[in-house]
This record gives sequence, C-alpha cells and structure tokens, in this order.
Amino acid sequence: MAYPLSPAMSAFIDKTLSFTSPDDSLAGAREAYRQMCRAFTPPRPSTLAIEDLHLAGVAVRAYHPRTASPLAGWPCILYLHGGGWVVGDLDSHDFICAELAETLGVLVVAVDYRLAPEHPFPAGFEDCLAVWRHLTDLPFAIDPRRRAVTGDSAGGNLAAALCLALRDARQPQPRAQVLIYPALGGPAHLPSRNECSDAPLLSSSDLQHYDALYLQGADPTPYAAPLLADDLKGLAPAFVAVAQWDPLRDDGVLYSERLNAAGGACVLYRGEGLVHGCLRARGQVPEVDKMYRTLYAYLADTL
Repeated sequence: MAYPLSPAMSAFIDKTLSFTSPDDSLAGAREAYRQMCRAFTPPRPSTLAIEDLHLAGVAVRAYHPRTASPLAGWPCILYLHGGGWVVGDLDSHDFICAELAETLGVLVVAVDYRLAPEHPFPAGFEDCLAVWRHLTDLPFAIDPRRRAVTGDSAGGNLAAALCLALRDARQPQPRAQVLIYPALGGPAHLPSRNECSDAPLLSSSDLQHYDALYLQGADPTPYAAPLLADDLKGLAPAFVAVAQWDPLRDDGVLYSERLNAAGGACVLYRGEGLVHGCLRARGQVPEVDKMYRTLYAYLADTL
C-alpha cells in the first residue's frame, strides 16, 4: 500500500534503500548495512571521551563527557543496538550513543553482542545480561541508583528480556527500560502486521526472516519474545516509542498496555508518520526530531 509519509521521511527512506547488497549473502547484507550506517553517522562530539573495552568477555564501547564524574558516579545507559539480531555492531549505532552521552551528560555503554545466525538465541541475550551484571567492573564510577537500559528494534527486545531475567532472578531492576520500535514477539494477528505488511524499511516478511535466523527453529521463550511472559509485574518503568508505519507497532502498544495493567508505569509514544529504523533521520526529519525531544526529556527526568 501507499503510506502517507512526509517528503523529508520519504527522502530519508530513499537514501537508506540506496545501499544494497550485490547478492543475497549474509556477508553482503552486513556490508551494505555498514555502508548505510556510515553514511548517516555524524562526526563524534569532541567533548566526549570514547573507549573500547571488554566486559564479561563481551566487547563494549563507553562514552562519557570529558569531565569529572558526578560525586555519586555517572548515571549510566546500557545501549543495545537493533539490526534483527543479525546485523549491527558498535559502529552502527555510534550516532545515538554519542548523542545520548553528550546531550544527557551520562555514561553510555554500548554492547557488541553476538549475532545470529552464527550465534542464535540465547547467545546475544546472555551477552547483554552479562554486561549489565558486570557494569560495576568498568573503570568508571557509576551511580547504582541511576542505570537504565535502552534499545531499538531487536535491541528493544533484548532490553525488555533483560528486565524479565533480572526480575525472575530477584535482582534489582534498571531505573527505566527505554524501547524504541521494539520487536517483542507479538502474535501474528496484531493489526499492524497486516496494516503495515509491506512498510518501508521493515516488512512483515522481513520480521519472519529475522525471527527464523534468531531462533533457528527453537520454540521462543519469554526471553526471546517478552510478550510471551505470563505476567509483566515487577518490571522497570518504561518508555516505549512506536512508529506509525511499522509492522512492529502493535508489539510496543501491547507491551505498554500489559505493563500498565500489571501495575507498572509505562509511557507510550505513538510516533505519527514514523517508520521502522528512522532513528538515523535525526536532524533531517522533523517528526523524528520530535521523538528524540520526548525521549531525552523522559531520560533526563528519569536519570
């Protein structure tokens, strides 16, 4: 179908789609994704200190202002990148991690978790959980009361799963879980699956493809598909941003409704005119900048 998108959003989509793989190989898809990400990554702010490290055996990248840490330690955001659990790395989401650190004056820790299909579920999830549990091993003072987990798309899935795992292990929750157009394993009959089945940048068939690579035929558990959890009690407060023209839209809507029904506190941001993957349109598409303003206001208030 034709989607009513703004001219600026349409131009962003055209630029994104101009990066194509020469073949159907996974290596080709990853290289095309890397090239696309580079084209949308601005220079890093000179005000930031950025360091690549290993934590719990996982590669991570830390971003923080070039200033002394606050007396109580840095507020900290663990960032989990999107890419269908199949593409993406520390460079692909450098743009948002750097901006989060600079705009909010916080420590951001990005996780280079293992990717499918070479490392199917639960490998990537276990990497993210291990990094969260070892944040205090980093060579930075971190305020234990001000830690949040944030992720987009597949990263939103991993962030929600992390909160479930911590709850089930009776361990402290993050201050907040921030999920941006998350893939949460919602049922196939959700309206957005059909309404946005051929949406730009992510179709319903794309979803099935990524799920298959991630799960490798295994039955999903709540840690692979958080909406399968019997209840969502005891989870961190949430900010969930969904895109209007995205087959995953109703995953986020349903998660938000269930969190609130379970006594949680969830803010749902309905991104009018947005499409999946639009975080990179920062500074190019007004409706994306509006989402960033709301996101930053929530994180500033929370942290």
